[in-house]
Amino acid sequence: MLLAYRETPSFFAVGRRLGAHHQTVQRCVERAVADGALAALDERPRPGREPVITPEAKAWLVSLACDKAKEHGYPHELWTTRLLARHAREHGPGAGHECLAHLVQGTVCKLLGQEEIKPHKVRYYLESRDAEFEQKMAEVLYVYREVQVLKKAAARSKKLDKPVAIVSYDEKPGIQAIATTAPDLPPVPGVHATFARDHEYKRHGTLSLLAGIDLLTGKVHALVKDRHRSREFIEFLKLLDAAYPAGTAIKLILDNHSAHISRETRTWLDA
Repeated sequence: MLLAYRETPSFFAVGRRLGAHHQTVQRCVERAVADGALAALDERPRPGREPVITPEAKAWLVSLACDKAKEHGYPHELWTTRLLARHAREHGPGAGHECLAHLVQGTVCKLLGQEEIKPHKVRYYLESRDAEFEQKMAEVLYVYREVQVLKKAAARSKKLDKPVAIVSYDEKPGIQAIATTAPDLPPVPGVHATFARDHEYKRHGTLSLLAGIDLLTGKVHALVKDRHRSREFIEFLKLLDAAYPAGTAIKLILDNHSAHISRETRTWLDA
């Protein structure tokens, strides 16, 4: 029995492992002796009343969260919940909300969570600034719909009156051109499972990838250049023109990059 007693951890040892203070464990044991084990597991009623955040105070806090912190004299652009709680404690009572005098960060998170507001986060949106956006959108959607029609026609082995190529195009600028300074080491069974590469490398500047995919055949047309100005775009158009037989109608889907509608580009197209 003595051996069993020594190997059994005490209540205090269990409490320490669970992160509880020894005084908390002592109170729990005393309550279990006095009122029973089940009663010791429940919280006793605490003195005083629960703090109440009035609907008016909550509305004031939510309205405050919908502003930017810099609008209230802080160097931060956006609120943090900790900063918002501090501001509410300092200025809430003066605004007639005495219940906010002891507001803590956790309560702020709970109140904002109820309204599904996250003033410390940013989500991006796209504002339409093109007066002709809807017309252009309709044209692009029409072209993509045309792709579906042409693919169905090809599946039925129907010959088109006029050959068509539809290409979706974009640029990716600023691609780093990086070279290794030492050869890669191959895997060695039982020694190295992967290729080994030296951590040092050389920078050779940046490059731009100009590429378009034929939506009917899947073929990718690509050009790698140092820049992506009008002259590089025209060079890509020449590459595209040479890739298809004469008489093929080439439809190109583009974004609003200035090189696509520049005077130089339009002059080449007109010629």
